[in-house]
Amino acid sequence: MDGRAAENVERASLGLALLLYDNPVSGNCYKVRLLLAHLGLPYERRTMDVVDRSNRREVLGELNPALRVPTLVLDDGRPLAESGAIIWYLGDGTRFVPDDAYERAQVLQWMFFEQYDHEPAIAVARFWLAYSGRPEEFADRLPERIAAGERALTAMDRHLDGRRFLVGDALTLADIALFAYTHVAHEGGFDLEPYPAVRSWVADVAAEPGHVPIDA
Repeated sequence: MDGRAAENVERASLGLALLLYDNPVSGNCYKVRLLLAHLGLPYERRTMDVVDRSNRREVLGELNPALRVPTLVLDDGRPLAESGAIIWYLGDGTRFVPDDAYERAQVLQWMFFEQYDHEPAIAVARFWLAYSGRPEEFADRLPERIAAGERALTAMDRHLDGRRFLVGDALTLADIALFAYTHVAHEGGFDLEPYPAVRSWVADVAAEPGHVPIDA
């Protein structure tokens, strides 16, 4: 067992809890919760509102300069922000990050793709339509986000054709990062029917042992 995996097992056995500032509908937060579930790590959740952010500075001001969720506080008190950084910290040294240098870089490639191409389209459209409470205000800008999201889904579908996972033959952080918003893309007005490889991949990720749904 590698060092980080052993550390995670020891943390779990001692009942040491991480503290996650979280929102239950946020895909970025769900990435962290999903990985924590796969790793079997105990943690405490504190819910933050994604619409009313009036208390962000009071609660997160000393922990996260961007005042965003997810924010993770380690069991030694150190804070860590940004979903990609958090899941990399938790996953590095475990089966979710390959040992091979090129495959590690591929995992990061897809994580960067998620943040630059996928999330700004699919997550934003989902928030506007399903959670903002004022979807009519975004009607003029929505078609652009839909088009960008469809380009991202097309890129994923082409890559996943003939593959079970994004990198290598097993679930990695790349899959966890992209699954979070892809599997709820319909809430943002996206239809996954034209993307058979993506739909098959979604089913495979959800069938992995240790998986938890976003509303768990």
